[in-house]
Amino acid sequence: MTDIQHVRTQVDRLDRRIVGLLADRERLVRQAGRLKTGTAAVRAPGRVEEVVARVRAIAAEAGASPDVAERTYRAMIAAFIDLELATLAHPEEIG
Repeated sequence: MTDIQHVRTQVDRLDRRIVGLLADRERLVRQAGRLKTGTAAVRAPGRVEEVVARVRAIAAEAGASPDVAERTYRAMIAAFIDLELATLAHPEEIG
């Protein structure tokens, strides 16, 4: 196996773990979404900034780029907000 193949295999393994963690997070987001009563509670910009600040600090402690962590989390949070809004609008259609 060449060096790049080894690295790609390792990345693929990490991706599997990351997707599993995303599934866990999605279950919790869906649960939280069912407890919210409106779009303002779903969008919760203050909470978004709180999560981003915490993730940036965690990234710095872990030796990762805080900027990459922030961009990744902002994209993920936006996707989950869309999911929560869809759940709020059509709770019977979203598992």
